[in-house]
Amino acid sequence: MKDAPLRIETGILYVLGQLASEGHLFFPRDLLLERCSEVLEVDREKIPEALSSLVAQKKVVLDEPGQLSGDAVRYRGGIVYLAPLYVSEKGTAELLGRLASHPRQMRLVNVEEALRWVEGTQGISFSLRQLEAVRASLEQKVLVITGGPGTGKTTIIKGIIAIAGKTGQKVLLAAPTGRAAKRMTEATRAEARTIHRLLEYSPGRAPSEGGFKRNESNPLDAGLIIIDEASMVDVSLMYHLLKAVPPQATLILVGDVDQLPSVGPGSVLKDIIASGSVGCVRLNEIFRQSTKSMIIVNAHRINAGEMPFFDKHTGQGHDFFFVDIEDPDEVLRYVVSLCRDVIPSRFGLHPVNDIQVLTPMHRGVVGVSNMNARLQEALNTSTDGISRAGRFFKKGDKVLQTRNNYEKDVYNGDIGTVIAMDREVQELSVDFEGKIVSYDFNEMDELILAYAISVHKSQGSEYPAVVMPILTQHYLLLQRNLLYTAITRGKRLVYLVGTRKALSIAIRNDKPHRRYTLLAERLREAKTVSGSRSQASS
Repeated sequence: MKDAPLRIETGILYVLGQLASEGHLFFPRDLLLERCSEVLEVDREKIPEALSSLVAQKKVVLDEPGQLSGDAVRYRGGIVYLAPLYVSEKGTAELLGRLASHPRQMRLVNVEEALRWVEGTQGISFSLRQLEAVRASLEQKVLVITGGPGTGKTTIIKGIIAIAGKTGQKVLLAAPTGRAAKRMTEATRAEARTIHRLLEYSPGRAPSEGGFKRNESNPLDAGLIIIDEASMVDVSLMYHLLKAVPPQATLILVGDVDQLPSVGPGSVLKDIIASGSVGCVRLNEIFRQSTKSMIIVNAHRINAGEMPFFDKHTGQGHDFFFVDIEDPDEVLRYVVSLCRDVIPSRFGLHPVNDIQVLTPMHRGVVGVSNMNARLQEALNTSTDGISRAGRFFKKGDKVLQTRNNYEKDVYNGDIGTVIAMDREVQELSVDFEGKIVSYDFNEMDELILAYAISVHKSQGSEYPAVVMPILTQHYLLLQRNLLYTAITRGKRLVYLVGTRKALSIAIRNDKPHRRYTLLAERLREAKTVSGSRSQASS
């Protein structure tokens, strides 16, 4: 029966799960009732009783209108969370508020002397804004440093690490993905780990601990913790990270808030900044050496809502190209030609290892699926292939891991190359930058072809060359932050192939899909509470 109570309860949880995958932490109760009624094909009046049952079972949390304050009072019917997301949002606000208000470890550091010492010993010349960021890192308990490419975030991190080392503080560095952690290690010459590894993930541990060994009762051993690519951190991971940060430690979140938000639910970095509850330094000065790159110049133009420059400017490198083609089939042919012939011959880059096609869509002529099939044909002549679960892999294929696999030590977004197939033992081997990982044929659903990937999957990574189709067929997905994120993945070369109209639509559309979250509001409340506590104790 369609209106069976158990079916409706299961349906509500399914709809809330779908909404979480769209980035929402909660959903207004009135809109949820409508959505559930449509999906389950039952009368709206049947749903509140099932919702109340889920509240009683503690599977969802309903904040009634009378419990809401500040900006949240506009949700007159109340709001509904999946219980784990409620715990994560509320816990993140409380823990961040507590950490920010906890006294610093007393280290007698002459700030100006420390800054002069870093500039002298590291060969660094800080700008005024960079000096402000390093100074803030010595004075604040929680600090956000945000800025686009070429604004000197890495220089600041190196300076902060050097001062911490000089004062005997233990420093831990981490990033959300393996590729981002590797980039952080290369840039700072200090070991960086994934946040999961930092928190010592163990699959068998209790779900309430998120599978992490590090928590309040077993905190990290550090005086300073720096997280890079913080815009990629979702609310659940931030909550578990904060549980493991010792109260006396300093936490620095570094990222680019103008990029796409995390794949998981929430807009954590954006909300932390919007709350005004912790220190924040925004970097907007592009350094002189970076102005030679049209990629960096155009990324900042796009972020400011301006069309990119297409012509070479005096003293600037020829690293950013736009090719005007309207027909999707022609775009596909041109992208294949760029990867197979044009870029390798003109720029000396490897067609598979150095070039990454990024596309806004999964379906369609220039969507991820079709693009991968055509690029596989063009770039991999091997005849040694295996087909499983609708996927066809050949030896030499570029592949991407689609979920975190802690036993194999490979993570969502890791890119590797298929190096062997053994039909006798039903095994496929992939080389992930020197680490060989074996997959049973029945585990091949963890892999997809990666000649072309979605822009979301590229977050936290950099590639020598990026090629991106951009057409009006993508108009629902054309957003400024998506285009900006794609362009900033390219280190040496960016090619956009499509129409100026599509480019203009993306640049004008600076209203990202709204995510329902109250983290900023809860952080402001937590700051008020901790502020009144500290006044009472003084």
